Amino acid sequence: MQCPHYDAGRCHSCTLLEIDYPTQVLDKERHVAALLAPVLDRSVDTSADMSTDSSMVLSTDLSTGPELTWLPPVSSAESAFRNKAKMVVSGTVAEPVLGILDRAGHGVDLTDCGLYPDDLQASFAPLAAFVTRANLEPYQVSGFGKRAQQRGELKYLLVTLSPDGELMVRFVLRSQEAIARIRKHLPSLQAELPALAVASANIQPAHAAVLEGDLEIPLTERTTLPMRIDDITLDLRPQSFFQTNTAVATELYRQASAWVDEVGPGSLWDLYCGVGGFALHCAAPGRAVTGIEISAEAVAAASGTVEKLRDGAGAARFRDVTFAAGDATAFAIGPDAPELPEMVIVNPPRRGIGADLAQWLETSGIEHVLYSSCNATTLAKDLAAMPSLRPARARLLDMFPQTSHYEVMVLLERA
Repeated sequence: MQCPHYDAGRCHSCTLLEIDYPTQVLDKERHVAALLAPVLDRSVDTSADMSTDSSMVLSTDLSTGPELTWLPPVSSAESAFRNKAKMVVSGTVAEPVLGILDRAGHGVDLTDCGLYPDDLQASFAPLAAFVTRANLEPYQVSGFGKRAQQRGELKYLLVTLSPDGELMVRFVLRSQEAIARIRKHLPSLQAELPALAVASANIQPAHAAVLEGDLEIPLTERTTLPMRIDDITLDLRPQSFFQTNTAVATELYRQASAWVDEVGPGSLWDLYCGVGGFALHCAAPGRAVTGIEISAEAVAAASGTVEKLRDGAGAARFRDVTFAAGDATAFAIGPDAPELPEMVIVNPPRRGIGADLAQWLETSGIEHVLYSSCNATTLAKDLAAMPSLRPARARLLDMFPQTSHYEVMVLLERA
């Protein structure tokens, strides 16, 4: 992918941009294999020719053997794959800049960033015009320490694109001072941006490296954005998490569903379930599925989705799917924990599942665990704490091209 911002030194967020994409994927495969090698008690050859065909790399570099089988990686489009834009708003009311801040604190316009699809890029000009029309002063800080002075209201614009071309826009504000003006002018934005389906304001008053606050104020009648993945449409609420690469997320859920169906559990827990992506794609007639998620917003979205699915043609598949808000570890190991499931899915944040949940899984007797990770370092640490649950199959899914980040999914079987 060619990027004028990278070439000019304005933005280096895509740290691997100078490496051709097939090599990026091979490097990521070798990286995760090296991290997991100690868990598997075998070494990994990381010196092989980078141009080697992927199937050859899988049979040599990754030491595929009787214990662990690496499936071919899931690659992404190299550009235009992101479904979400997190735009810092800088500049002035008359000339707002949407993008990032450079090291000097000056705005860098990234409305033509190659990671964004055309439909997402097309939303930025109407949104910039709306900032001017609604008199939303970009947030800025002058001075340092106790003498630092804050001014302005609008910190970020968070824009999400659905597979069907609809948009969710969130205005991250310092206070509620601008809410009335946003409401007043919102009809004009909807007229100029017909794809806008959901809008909200998030209040983040602190001057800190925190993207959003706790308070979310709906601005439109609709409060959920439908995210269609194969035959399931997930409801996404403003404060709910969703994978940023819809195409690769689709492959993630397909692979998880295939592995779960192969095991065929009668009961399944999806811990850290988010809006229900794994739980709903792995549902089956006669299979009791329980999703646990700390975010009440995400649980409300997942519960709404399953209610709609129960009214559809495949109602039997979703009859025994339930969601609840709570801490995944507390749910599993607490005094009121329900009967053990036959299989568990964990999809934790970057910190991993942690020592307590890993120890519980190790001693639980549960035969199969599916672990989906966005941080292979914490994945390896967690697997080391569960020696009786051995990796049987693994697959890298390149959710984040042009960066060193990736998703990896591992099917664990009790030894």
